[in-house]
Amino acid sequence: MGCAEKDCYTAFAKDDDLSFPGTEGHGTPWKFYNHLIGHVPEDVMVTDYCLGTHWSYVEATCGMGVAFTTKGGAKRRHSQDLRGMPLRSVAQLAKSWCFEEASLGVAALNAWYARPELLDPLGATYDEPVELPDGTVRKMDAFELCRPRIEARGGTANVVVVGHFPHVDRIQEYARLTVLERNCSQPLDTPDPACEYVLPQADFAFVTGVTIINKTAPRLLDLAKNATTVFVGPSVVMSPFLFDWGVEMLAGSVVADPDKARFAVKNGAGAFFGEALQMASLVRAGA
Repeated sequence: MGCAEKDCYTAFAKDDDLSFPGTEGHGTPWKFYNHLIGHVPEDVMVTDYCLGTHWSYVEATCGMGVAFTTKGGAKRRHSQDLRGMPLRSVAQLAKSWCFEEASLGVAALNAWYARPELLDPLGATYDEPVELPDGTVRKMDAFELCRPRIEARGGTANVVVVGHFPHVDRIQEYARLTVLERNCSQPLDTPDPACEYVLPQADFAFVTGVTIINKTAPRLLDLAKNATTVFVGPSVVMSPFLFDWGVEMLAGSVVADPDKARFAVKNGAGAFFGEALQMASLVRAGA
């Protein structure tokens, strides 16, 4: 898993106000971030951004990207106005150990990657309805899309879900389920340090895109290398580079209505899912 060194941001990085010294090593997990940053063009500029209560967005001359506003980590160090800065520079915040800053960095990455003009040629699908066993129809759901393959194991599949998603308990009906959660609040939840114990035995792993923000993604993908792995949620960076790290499907989103996205983020409420955002899925070729 990994990338060519020439493709990483550090191959042509310049000193600027948002640099992160010590993250240049290609033989380290930072290459996961440096490659994603390195493929953002230098001439795309940030026009607006908001670190919201629940969600954040970064808008640039190429489009808008979003991410879940993740709290905690180190104290915030970068408080300058990001408007007018190169999107690639702002994307460096994805490497910050302040998770609020990293939320903006991942939103910046999605401002570039989560765009139909890049995803359509790769075969992306959007909001496809999925008929459930009880006859109801829901919009695209990564868990339901994978359900036939999981059920084919006859109830013996080990499914690990990183992050407590809505209705995740439904998986118990047809598989052995473990839900890893940093802040356990439900009977199903298992503290996330258990990843070292359960992911190597997983047949299917569903990983929240928030792990890209909190920097656990590279290790989790390594632990899940024997599993069919799906990245889930609006914080997923919609780049096919993640397929090189063993991911089979990216179940993220694109911004369908920037005005509604801005309102929902700034207001802390509003029609975010289904109107501001359009769920998108990208599957690795040959999977």
